[in-house]
Amino acid sequence: MEDRELRLSSGWLGLGWVVGLLAVDIGLTAYAADQQDPRFLWAIIPVGLVWVVSLCGFVVNGPNQARVVQLFGTYVGTVRQVGFFYGNPFYWRPRLSLRVRTFETGITETPEVRDATGKVISSATTHRQAMKVNDKDGTPIEITAVVAWRVVHPAAAVFQVDDYEKYVRMQADAALRNLASRYSYDAPDTDTHSLRGHIEEVAGQLKLDLQARMHLAGVEILEARISNLAYAPEIAAAMLQRQQAGAVVAARAQIVTGAVGIVEHALELLQQRNVVELDAERKVAMVSNLLVVLCGHTSPQPVLNTGTLYN
Repeated sequence: MEDRELRLSSGWLGLGWVVGLLAVDIGLTAYAADQQDPRFLWAIIPVGLVWVVSLCGFVVNGPNQARVVQLFGTYVGTVRQVGFFYGNPFYWRPRLSLRVRTFETGITETPEVRDATGKVISSATTHRQAMKVNDKDGTPIEITAVVAWRVVHPAAAVFQVDDYEKYVRMQADAALRNLASRYSYDAPDTDTHSLRGHIEEVAGQLKLDLQARMHLAGVEILEARISNLAYAPEIAAAMLQRQQAGAVVAARAQIVTGAVGIVEHALELLQQRNVVELDAERKVAMVSNLLVVLCGHTSPQPVLNTGTLYN
């Protein structure tokens, strides 16, 4: 549904009209009392009823607020102007906030409960429960996202959905679950997008998915970003071991590559400077000793050979 701009008259003019009606009604009442003529009641009572009804025509619209105006079930227009206005007293005009709002998926808020005397029975609480989903590889993960949004089409927010705030939260959960199922938690291949390795790309895709769902409710998604991402508790220990093993293998590969380069450089220097002549067997022994020294976890213990290589 498209919004239509509705311009109401100034509230000060309406205030003059209401004051004028009140003055007329008071004047008629005073004149009827003076003349002691009950026939004036036929004028006093209708004027009084019109005055009472006219009091309902005042509208105060604050910054970043909108009024969706209806007249007997018919959409009349949307008031976005800020100020003091006066309109038809029979207008039904619910107020909507156009401010930017933020929420995190998986957050459940319990309101404060008071008894009849106003005493607090239970305080307001906030419970956080991350959404548990399966990623593209079927790995169970826990994920939450922070969404910033605002209403840009008040008429659609009122007429297209039953409760637009609840609609936004439920659709955010559904979009986040769908997004997580299309990506792997972590991909060893750098060309493959993953939830952990490509945060900006995933956030952009989440925003697009949410905007496609929120268009019906007249809501604009300003930002959507993953706030919490982790393996599910039942597999967290095993996945941590896998990550540690991968890190150890990568570190070992780098150490071995560096050690081979050092050994190669040492042999070239010995040959260029004619420090010592090494046959094939002695080169093998030297390479073995250097690799043990460079690749070992602990400091090697020196062994003194008092004989020769062959004795």
